[in-house]
Amino acid sequence: MTNQRIEKNIVNDAIIKDLTETIYGLAEGNIFINVKDKKITQIHVTRKNDFKEIWELENGGGI
Repeated sequence: MTNQRIEKNIVNDAIIKDLTETIYGLAEGNIFINVKDKKITQIHVTRKNDFKEIWELENGGGI
């Protein structure tokens, strides 16, 4: 295996690890993946915080 191939595998493994952690750490939201020249260059994450349940509790809709 050439050094270039080993480096590509290390980079791919790091990107896959980061993406996997991002997915499992996100309860609700969006993940956008930017690709340039067939390579993932950026991962953008938007997380959704839903406060509806808190307001329902405030109005006596909870326990």
